[in-house]
Amino acid sequence: ALEHFTLNFTITNLMFTRDLETPNSAKFHSTEKIMQHYIEPLLRRSSIGPQFSGCKVTGFRSMKKRDSTGVDTICSYRNSSQVPKFNPAEVYHELRNMTSGITKLGIYNLDSKSLYING
Repeated sequence: ALEHFTLNFTITNLMFTRDLETPNSAKFHSTEKIMQHYIEPLLRRSSIGPQFSGCKVTGFRSMKKRDSTGVDTICSYRNSSQVPKFNPAEVYHELRNMTSGITKLGIYNLDSKSLYING
């Protein structure tokens, strides 16, 4: 069975624009693909890796008067009795370490207090 968890964070060097609000815009789609390009390999290297199925960006939001962009995603994993139970705290700590203390995600700078998993 597939289970889901949310992954949210803020990018401080991506200015929010109106077209990021529109899920069918070219800017939304291209930014979503970039987010998947950076997020999914991290999750595959984490403890959830063997169970990880993928992530979908559900939205971008304005942060700090449009100077930053919040990213909301829903990620999926396979839940079965043969694999360890999903542990959000463990995945959070792993992602924190893989993003240099929640400061870097590829070319993006992150707000170090913005990473949330299921919260």
